[in-house]
Amino acid sequence: MKNLLKKGCIPLAIVLVISLLGGFTGCSGGTVSTQDTLELNLAHFWSSTHPVEVELVQPWIAAVREATEGRVKITSYPGETLIPSAEIYEGVKEGVADMGLSCFSYTRGQFPVLEVFELPGIVYNDSVAATKIAWEGIRELNPKEVQDTTLMMVFTTGPGHLFTRNPVKNLNDLKGLEIRATGLSAATLQALGATPVAMPQAEAYEALSKGVVKGNLGPTEILKGWNQAEVTKYITMTPFLYNTLFFFTMNTGKWDKISEEDQKAIQGINQKFFDEVACGLWDKQNEDAYSYAVNEKGMEVFELSDDEMAAWTDLVKPVQDDFVSKMDSQGFNGREILDTVQGLSDKYK
Repeated sequence: MKNLLKKGCIPLAIVLVISLLGGFTGCSGGTVSTQDTLELNLAHFWSSTHPVEVELVQPWIAAVREATEGRVKITSYPGETLIPSAEIYEGVKEGVADMGLSCFSYTRGQFPVLEVFELPGIVYNDSVAATKIAWEGIRELNPKEVQDTTLMMVFTTGPGHLFTRNPVKNLNDLKGLEIRATGLSAATLQALGATPVAMPQAEAYEALSKGVVKGNLGPTEILKGWNQAEVTKYITMTPFLYNTLFFFTMNTGKWDKISEEDQKAIQGINQKFFDEVACGLWDKQNEDAYSYAVNEKGMEVFELSDDEMAAWTDLVKPVQDDFVSKMDSQGFNGREILDTVQGLSDKYK
């Protein structure tokens, strides 16, 4: 090249273009170099003011950007502005979104093994315990169904309750009542004699306000975070019925574009936010929402009697048995999966 320059065979302008192109070779494929920036989008269904966005997503994004010295920049798209909630996992898998947060239960049947974490009858003291059980259980079971993306973390609501427009003090009150539910919660309510209606949480407020459904089974936080204390009047405490598992995952192709050094930095941030934010995110919201619903909105609370609770528990036990049978029919060891989670539940009590 130097000889050609001396002979005047290559104009200086062309040399400058070649030099510039050489500086951008890191963008043509492979991992992101220390000079490049990988810009990613993140889809989820919670509102822009919800604690998931404010306390988890935005601080996590800032921490990733700082730890990678700006090489990984992420923009959040809350409120289903990028992908509908039920399509987020598939969207991440296919690269429609680079990253996403949503509920596994929104696409029932796609994650058969993970349904074990939402079975009724497994005791979760709070969302901290439920989240640790789920994350440890997933790593131990290593189900193939979540190996087509790169999981950043999972987290849960912990135990949930019934919130209704009509008082529910016993099974007779629940019989035939239309209750919003997803995943195994729907099977649980059906076993109890209610009429489950599947829909994303984002649609529940309008459905409750119009009387399309008469109640919701979910974590207490929805009474404030989703304003459902405005459209329900009663709380029936049912901590043995409910737990919902959320995923926070990334397209594997995009993850592979990140350098090994930055991947390790992000994994460290994931662990920090899992321990310090995600694990207890719903406990704090549940406590705040319960106080708001009862003290400010005047919702009435019902505790089931011991006999009534025993009757409810007996009715939902077949949901566990059905899970085991379905796992066995699909080539899994259903009893081993259930025993693994029950063992972790005992560990974290």
